[in-house]
Amino acid sequence: MTRREREITDPNEINRILDTCKYLHLGLVDEGKPYVVPMNYGIDHDADGHLIVYLHGANTGRKLDIIRKNSDCCFTMECNITPFEGKIACQYGVAYECVMGTGQIHLIDDPAEKDRALQAIMKTQTGQDHFTFDERMVSIVSVMRIDVDELSAKHRPLPAALSEGE
Repeated sequence: MTRREREITDPNEINRILDTCKYLHLGLVDEGKPYVVPMNYGIDHDADGHLIVYLHGANTGRKLDIIRKNSDCCFTMECNITPFEGKIACQYGVAYECVMGTGQIHLIDDPAEKDRALQAIMKTQTGQDHFTFDERMVSIVSVMRIDVDELSAKHRPLPAALSEGE
């Protein structure tokens, strides 16, 4: 990270961003070419506290074909995006908070883990704790789990003059 003053290292702040965002951009590599797709997500942690990101989608398609060939992935998510203006071109910009990560993505077949993943996705998306998924609902979606290897977060606040209402 080149702008260390923008780095977020506080786990509580990172979790707040993860809870605030509603979608991520999943990056995969398809035969040497990048492939990025926006997706809803849910978060969880394993027994050691490592971040897990769950995704869901159709049971067929390019994304799944790529994952079956190459489990390496990356993702970004952003929130609290506020464009701002300046007096000259270099003073224009965007305030934001974001999280970026890398990991391994896996397709989940176990019905119990699929249910756990779908619960996590719904909690992230709605803030509600419990939903019921019957066997048919679970069977018609693919569920993916990203075991996160690296995670970083940063923010760019509004310039002081703008945040003070000038």
